[in-house]
Amino acid sequence: MASRSTQILEAAARVIARRGVRGLRVEELAEEAGVSTGLIYYHFKDRTGVLRRTLEYINDRAERYTTAQDDGAEPPTPREELDQVLLLELQDTPEVRENSTAWGELRASAVFDPVLREDLARATLVWVQEVAALLGQVRPLAPAAALAAAAERLTALLEGLSMRWLSGGLALGHARALMAEAIEVELAGLSRP
Repeated sequence: MASRSTQILEAAARVIARRGVRGLRVEELAEEAGVSTGLIYYHFKDRTGVLRRTLEYINDRAERYTTAQDDGAEPPTPREELDQVLLLELQDTPEVRENSTAWGELRASAVFDPVLREDLARATLVWVQEVAALLGQVRPLAPAAALAAAAERLTALLEGLSMRWLSGGLALGHARALMAEAIEVELAGLSRP
């Protein structure tokens, strides 16, 4: 069984995905999680603490579903791992839909919330660095600045494609095809001297 704090974070991700950050009320969160408001304050101190930890939870959950492997399966090649990390953010499962929607809501709210903006900037930087490292494994001779720029473009594109897909502006298959094409373009660009 999940710990109480994990139970609260799962509920927070659901509420944020459904109602947005501005719609997150501690009382509603307590009801969704099946706990008292006092327990939320005990674990997270305040609403900002809930938001910060929910952002971490969403990132950890995304890492789990983009890097999961079957037991006994061969480890992926660096290229397969790169594709997996980016393309598995575009899959039609409740967990990915919820995670991506909540991430988008947190990103939109960060425009108005300096504390959230800093946390989101840090989380985004880590994500970009992870993608840059994967690109570097595929193209080990590429300069670090080029790897970072390619990772920045890919992660920004992925966020945009995800939001368009989730909002019904783009079919999932088309979003995945566009992302796969972008990966090819970036890798080709990193191959040039």
